[in-house]
Amino acid sequence: MKSRAKIAEHVRAYRLRQTAAGNREVTLNLPRDAVEFLDSIKERQGLPNRSLALLQLIEQGRAAAQQTT
Repeated sequence: MKSRAKIAEHVRAYRLRQTAAGNREVTLNLPRDAVEFLDSIKERQGLPNRSLALLQLIEQGRAAAQQTT
């Protein structure tokens, strides 16, 4: 089992890599049905996480908004 210090080091390194890649961390509180919807998208698309499912929805919404303007 990893020590708390080792886990904290791993998390810090991960967050630094994400920041270097231009990503930002966002914490959301969503209703259960919204999370279930993200999970269904994740499963259907074979995505590794909910973040990518949410990103797909954002990109679809952005594309739709651009088509109407």
